[in-house]
Amino acid sequence: MEEFAIDLRTPAVDVMDDVIDRPRLSLRERVSAYTELTKPRITFLIVLTSAAGFALGSPGPVDYVALVSALFGIGLLSSGIATLNQYAERELDGLMRRTANRPLPAGRLAPWEALAFGSALTILAEAYLLVFVNPLSALLGLTVIAGYLFAYTPLKTRTSLSTLVGAFPGAVPPLIGWAAARGTISLEGWVLFAILFLWQFPHFLAIAWMYREDYSRAGILMLPVVEPNGRVTAQQIVVYTLMLLPVSLLPVALGMAGRVYLYGAIVLGLLFLYSSLRAAFSMSRQQARRLLLASVLYLPLLFILMVLNR
Repeated sequence: MEEFAIDLRTPAVDVMDDVIDRPRLSLRERVSAYTELTKPRITFLIVLTSAAGFALGSPGPVDYVALVSALFGIGLLSSGIATLNQYAERELDGLMRRTANRPLPAGRLAPWEALAFGSALTILAEAYLLVFVNPLSALLGLTVIAGYLFAYTPLKTRTSLSTLVGAFPGAVPPLIGWAAARGTISLEGWVLFAILFLWQFPHFLAIAWMYREDYSRAGILMLPVVEPNGRVTAQQIVVYTLMLLPVSLLPVALGMAGRVYLYGAIVLGLLFLYSSLRAAFSMSRQQARRLLLASVLYLPLLFILMVLNR
């Protein structure tokens, strides 16, 4: 349990910032380290939901040139925020097994390199969205920056409500895609926001249960850390999944998707609920992992089906 621990009497940031014999990386290793800072899998999911928002928000046939342009800016923004998040949490990452080998706690990159890289990506993304997409998409990007970096990230060590706070900026990507296509936000766009907002709770609570010892070691107050018996965690997993089911059917009521999506959303929702119930009743690491996998499959399949049946 202690193999990745850092003596708490010595600030972790001092340990990392004062590394003199930082390993000399090859060009490929350096590119790999910078790429890892951008959290490619999360960025891919963000780009995917943004693409769905753009396609669903397009009043006519999808303008694929505009779509690619918008996704480029959104991808830059997600990469920049992910990098700055790793810079801000480099001390905490060094205390957790699952993150101890990230570029900063492992000493593959210096903190200043991540700060400069993340800042450049974020500023470039905002400028790109403002100039080449539209001001509304850039404004929504600013809300993500503010909510994720300046609210959610610092609150993680202060309150378990950080998950609720973080769910707001986490649900904005499809809104950015919608705004990029229309230049405005309507009720339909907020429905996409609501789907992603509710989905995050079973998804992140599954992760938090799986790695609760890690989070506890780093002082991150996720719900499974503050109530180790898992009762409230199980309740929230089921409640938010149940709330997600009717919300996921609203695109049909609003004319955003057709009957094929309706049947598909019902099937996907019931399978997701089944995984949530199994995880809630057992609260085992194995079932939490299965719920995590179910959540990762559910969201892109739901959005892809919605776009195909628009």
